[in-house]
This record gives sequence, structure tokens and C-alpha cells, in this order.
Amino acid sequence: MLPTTSTEQGFSIEEATVHDLQLAFQRNQLSSKELVEFYLERIQTLNTDLKAVLEVNPDAIAQANIAGQERKDKPHGSFSALHGIPILLKDNIATKDKLNTTAGSYALLGSVVPRDAGVVTRLRKAGAIILGKATLSEWSNFRSNNAPSGWCARGGQGKNPYTKGDPCGSSSGSAISVAANMVTVSLGTETNGSILCPSGYNSVVGIKPTVGLTSRAGVIPISPRQDTVGPICRTVSDAACVLETIVGIDINDEATIEASKYVPEGGYSQFLREDGLSGKRLGVVRSYYNFGNGTFMHKTFQLHLETLRQRGALLVDNLKIDNIVEINMDQSEDIALEIEFKLALNAYLNDLVASPVRSLADVIEYNKNHSEQENLDEYDQDLMLESETTNGFGETLNQALLNLKKLSQDGFEKLMIANKLDAVVIPFSRFSKVLAIGGYPGIIVPAGYEEGVPFGICFGGMKGSEPKLIEIAYSFEQSTKIRKPPPIHK
Repeated sequence: MLPTTSTEQGFSIEEATVHDLQLAFQRNQLSSKELVEFYLERIQTLNTDLKAVLEVNPDAIAQANIAGQERKDKPHGSFSALHGIPILLKDNIATKDKLNTTAGSYALLGSVVPRDAGVVTRLRKAGAIILGKATLSEWSNFRSNNAPSGWCARGGQGKNPYTKGDPCGSSSGSAISVAANMVTVSLGTETNGSILCPSGYNSVVGIKPTVGLTSRAGVIPISPRQDTVGPICRTVSDAACVLETIVGIDINDEATIEASKYVPEGGYSQFLREDGLSGKRLGVVRSYYNFGNGTFMHKTFQLHLETLRQRGALLVDNLKIDNIVEINMDQSEDIALEIEFKLALNAYLNDLVASPVRSLADVIEYNKNHSEQENLDEYDQDLMLESETTNGFGETLNQALLNLKKLSQDGFEKLMIANKLDAVVIPFSRFSKVLAIGGYPGIIVPAGYEEGVPFGICFGGMKGSEPKLIEIAYSFEQSTKIRKPPPIHK
């Protein structure tokens, strides 16, 4: 049995936004403790099947009680938008508490982190409640090419709540749990597609921020050049609220210093404008719209493009990215990630206070020695083995990075500048590689359901263009209101 979704005071928790919850707190229709208890019960009921949550925080109710007491002590006080709001973190984001941080692998179970991840420090300061850790594709999908999306040894196979099938990854649990109302909001991470893809598959909103906008300190890495931490939520307004809480300079992540110039004064919620599409120049790159004429997808996206026009956007249609074939065929990203992963992971493991493994080589050995537990025979660890053969910084990496820079400049940046675009609009998360290799931001929102299977529409822009992307995505979301909760009550 699912827990009842309404409080005694008649407030409905299911699908409630952060703003709804804050109003309910103020009106004494709901307490943080009741909210946490609702989600814990919901997790207990649904997680056996969906496998979205790896661990719940034993201190979550105590944190909720503290939030409630703070409200009682200051009945007319001013609190952060996330005060008393539960959040789930992808299990590669470190917390210095009773929760583990393992990237879904048994190899890191019992490891002790030196401190909270930078983004967690900001969440705690805002009064958010760390509800637990979400499942993910193990090692953020950088162990093996053969493991399915959403699988990790510790959590098993995560399931899309709409289809009971592929949830996409690697931030699978973060998206599943938000979609299935097992938490209010969550954090995911992306190197290439890992926020955008699961958000689209699970009918939620995901923001992949400009690299460096949010701190990656204390996050189990793949590549400091491409990794980014972002919100996964049910609405654009919630995503903007979480984003403005976690952005900013962190002395433990140098990239945040350079990217801090992109952080707008007054945060991101000011860009939640219903007329946000008015006057925006949006690029339509037709090679991404290769649906057959008359198909459901073709008709749906034509309708969405028309909605964008009606809301005041100027569509610059039939555009081409000159080097798109080269971008898709080029191996430079794979080469760079293999080299960067070994360097970055070794540095992370070395920084741990205590850990069963201290290097990528140790992880590989652990997997061999615990092959049944880690399902090694079926899924192997080819990506890790390839990474371990690399030799760090050198000519190979330099050449790969030069190639990626040139591909971005001659491709996406040239398209955006030549056509004076505010953003591109693309079906699904098909654009994730282009955004990944250049460190550009993207936001995906629900776009429909084909025979019950969700899909999203993505808006991508230049570095630091989050304010515009939020304006665009919010205006589209408000004019379509496509998201509906999964039919799990059946």
C-alpha cells in the first residue's frame, strides 16, 4: 500500500513543488518531519521494485525536527527556499555523515570522506535535509561498456517508473526517485548525458550546468574538464531554486572561481518568467529531427516548435552544424576521458580519510577478487582496464584536448555566434555530446509520452547562459504543462 498523499490538514504532498511545500510549512498544514516520514514510507513501499534509493539517512528525521524547531523559534523569520526540504544525492556526491559514498560499488563501502562535497555544504547551509543517496550506473557508467544503464552492484537494476524498463543513466536513481515522488528534489552529475538523458526518460526536469558553475569537490570524478553537478526536479522552478543554492566559488574546486562570473546577482528564480520565450532566437538543427514524416514524434515536435513561435520566440530553422559528422565520429573525447579518469579517481581516492581502495588499480583488483558481488563475469570492467593502461598528462592528452576545443569552436560556437542564437532546441538528449565536450549548459523538460514512454525536449546554450535557458524552459513548461506522475498507484 502506498502512503496517503495528503496531510490531516488536507495538503497534498504528491507532485508538490518547493514553493507549495514552503507555503504549507508557513500555514502549519505540514511539517518537515511529516514530509520526511511521507518520503521514507514511500521509499520503503516503492524502492523494492524501482531500486532508486541506495541508502536513507538515519538522521533525516532529526534534521527535520531541527528545521521545525527553527521555524517555531522564528515564526516570522526569513528562511531559504530549501529550508526543511528533503533532497536525495547521487551516490557519487560525498557526505560527511552516516551515509556511504560509493558510486554504487562495494569497493568503496566503508570509505570515509574528509568533508562534505562543496554542493552539500551549500545545501546544509540552506537548511535542506539530506534524505539519502540515490542509485546510479556504477562508477557513473565508467566501469564497463556492457553494464546496463541504472545498474550498480550495491543497488541492483534501477527501473523507469513509467515503463519498468530503461531509466537511462548515470543519474538514474536521482531521476526515478523524483519522478515517482520518493523525494522533492535531487542532485545528479553529468559528464556526457548523465543528467539530461535520465531526466528525459523519467519525465522530469534536469539542468546540466556550465562546467565549474557548481563545485565538483568531493564528487567521485570521471573528468574535471567535463564533470558537472546539477538539479533533477519535477518543475523548472524547483530546478532553478536548487541551482541557485548550489552555485558559487568553492576553494576546493578551482574551476568555480573562473565560472563565478556567470552567476547572476539575485539567483536564478528571477528568470522564471512566463513570457521568457519572447524575443528569444532559437536554432533548429534539422539533423536531430530525423523522424519520419507523419510519425507521432514528427507531429509532436512540430507542435512544440509552433508553441515556441506562439510564445514569441524567433525560430532560426534548417540550421546545420558544419562539423557534426566529425564531432560524432571523433574519438578524442573517449581518449581524454580514459586518461583523465585514472588521474582524477586516484586523486579522489588518495584524499579519503580511510578506504579499502586507494587507486584505480586497487578498484580493478577488488572487482576481480569480488567478481560475483560486482557481477564481473557478465558486465566486466573494460573501461577501467583501458583507463589503467594510460600514462597521465602528455602528448596524447594534449592532442585530444586540442581536437575537442577545435570541434567546439568550429561547430557549436560557430553556429551560435553566426546566427546570433540564444539557444538551440533539440529532441531528447541527442545533443549531450556537443554540450559535454565544450562544457556548455543544457536543460531538458518533459515533452510528451509515446504509448506511455516519456521523452523530453532540450535547450542548450553557450557557457553561462543558464538565465536564458531557464527563461526559455519555464515559458515552454508553463504553456504546455506536459508532465504527469507515473501510474505506480496501479
